[in-house]
Amino acid sequence: MQMGLVGAWLGIVGVISESLYLTKTVSAEITRKIVHVGAGNVILFAWWLQTPAWMGITASVVFSLVALLSYWLPILPGINSVGRTSLGTFFYAVSIGVLTALFWDSQPEFTALGILVMTWGDGMAAIVGQSLGRHPYHVWNMTKSWEGTSAMLLVSFGVGLLVLGIVQGVTPTIAAIALITAGTATFLESFSRWGLDNLTVPLGSALLAYGLWQWWG
Repeated sequence: MQMGLVGAWLGIVGVISESLYLTKTVSAEITRKIVHVGAGNVILFAWWLQTPAWMGITASVVFSLVALLSYWLPILPGINSVGRTSLGTFFYAVSIGVLTALFWDSQPEFTALGILVMTWGDGMAAIVGQSLGRHPYHVWNMTKSWEGTSAMLLVSFGVGLLVLGIVQGVTPTIAAIALITAGTATFLESFSRWGLDNLTVPLGSALLAYGLWQWWG
């Protein structure tokens, strides 16, 4: 049942992404971000169903290999274009496996926090930046927008407050941890290149939040 629900959700996300890609309803980048957000939410199913860590790690390894192959073969073109220079999809899968191995058996909320900050924070930064970005700035030959960066900060803060609040309760300490984590995640997203933010944002967010909780909590 656990694998069936998770697999069904990922299958729905995959069908939607390929349909959008084939019909050209939205741009390729927006299609990737829809998948980015949709696939990351699978961690909520896994948390709810209390799936064992080995399932998440195994899935991470499999999808990491598929992601690498997709850069050379036309596998799920709605997510990756052959020859694309960014390794974001690969890093995305790797980060899920690493966070599952680190926290899932003892404190799964930190796995969920890292993945959801990447999923929603980074995803909304791109969507808002592309659709509403009117005030650009440049970092290492990359063009960002203050609107997208603001969305990253606000959404990441909301994610941290919600995830940690569910387990620990919403307190001033939890709010401070969520805010510091969101600010750090936003910084990492702004300065990461070649899709590396899909690794630095989730790992940095989860490890920082965990460290702050151990210190303050």
